[in-house]
Amino acid sequence: METIANYIDGRLVPPLGGRYLKNFEPATGQIYSRVPASQREDIEAAVAAAQAAFSPWSRSTVDERAKMLSRLADALETRLDEFARAETIDNGKPLSLARSLDIPRVVVNLRFFASAITQFASESHAMGEQGFNYTLRQPLGAVACISPWNLPLYLFTWKIAPALAAGNTVVAKPSELTPMTAYLFSKLCIDIGLPPGVLNIVHGVGGEAGQALVEHPGIRAVSFTGGTATGEKIAAAGGPRFKRISLELGGKNPTIVFADCDRKKMLDTVIRSAFWNQGEVCLSGSRIFVERPYYQEFKDELIQRAQRLTVGDPLEPETQQGALVSQAHLQKVLSYIELAQAEGGVLLCGGEQVRPAGRCQDGWFVRPTLFEGLAYDCRTNQEEIFGPVATLTPFADEAELLPWINSTRYGLAASLWSSDINRCHRLARQIETGVVWVNCWMVRDLRTPFGGVKQSGVGREGGLEALRFFTEAKNVCVDIT
Repeated sequence: METIANYIDGRLVPPLGGRYLKNFEPATGQIYSRVPASQREDIEAAVAAAQAAFSPWSRSTVDERAKMLSRLADALETRLDEFARAETIDNGKPLSLARSLDIPRVVVNLRFFASAITQFASESHAMGEQGFNYTLRQPLGAVACISPWNLPLYLFTWKIAPALAAGNTVVAKPSELTPMTAYLFSKLCIDIGLPPGVLNIVHGVGGEAGQALVEHPGIRAVSFTGGTATGEKIAAAGGPRFKRISLELGGKNPTIVFADCDRKKMLDTVIRSAFWNQGEVCLSGSRIFVERPYYQEFKDELIQRAQRLTVGDPLEPETQQGALVSQAHLQKVLSYIELAQAEGGVLLCGGEQVRPAGRCQDGWFVRPTLFEGLAYDCRTNQEEIFGPVATLTPFADEAELLPWINSTRYGLAASLWSSDINRCHRLARQIETGVVWVNCWMVRDLRTPFGGVKQSGVGREGGLEALRFFTEAKNVCVDIT
């Protein structure tokens, strides 16, 4: 059984209190490693290391920082298969997904921000003959990056890469449910010679290590991706301390299908948006609204496609649906399936736990599940399930549709399918989300701002937005009279 270590001041170290958590493989339900249960004293050590490293790191050139991120990307790319397998074992997602998307995207994240920081320009404003103003963009100091369990290393690097590129030092806390690839990444940092203290990785639960990190007076900013309830706690803890906070939170995203859409492309994508990564994606299209004339045909085809998805051992190449991340999350998803039935939902397919034969018989699997017949404002259609559960609802026209899709407290993303481009532009303006995909889903340009409205978050990540978040703007006014 492997014992994971914290990464503080350039070294792998045990938790100071000597406490560890059990780390389970979701596909088998068995313990396979130990994770540090870090406490406030571990956070103190990590923040002290980050503060000590800040001055030399912030004074390094953008080219030097870009080169270091590029070295990390190159080193990771040579070990892609190792990291993909580790991600699958730790998270339960299919190996084919980790190998084709999660770990390659980590490489892209690192390379993107290595390049972006070299193009990050500031502003200048002339005042005629009196003089001019220019803006300095300076790093904040030691910052906290807290990442979730559903896309572990993918979202971990989505935060640390812009923070480091901008000249900050980082104390990062990955989810205690999926710590393995962050631990392997810390070894990679040692291998490529990242200066000690520039990046520190502390493992532990949110209520202990995470809370201490957010509250620490030496942390200048907090970037968090995760559940809305945790985001509320971070805002409550960080706000009175005047910390800069970015929150990327939950979603209850609508998929909107009009009868005039490209049906093959749409069906290929909608089945993926509903069940990709076992539905454990904040961008998952879990509320599917279909124009009434096309509803029955759509429903029949989607049921067939959902029933054909292969649920099983995530290490097997044919597997399309792996295990849910934890036993507690399995029970949560199953409880929502019971709730949907209690609310009058008609079960179209799935709705049950799966027990694959062999090594995965005790794993945490749920068959892809579809419901219809639920009111738009019932709990099943309002609360984030974060599992392979989606609902189907027919609609008559835009006037009926818009109040339904905007009814939730969330506003992260929407996917809109129609060949009427005027309709698409019209609806995109009225849908209350931070992202609207038109005739596509999960198509990402890393230069664009990403984030939600309402209780789906505060702030934006990606491109210049991330670099601006991790820097302080300082105006310098020069009088030349």
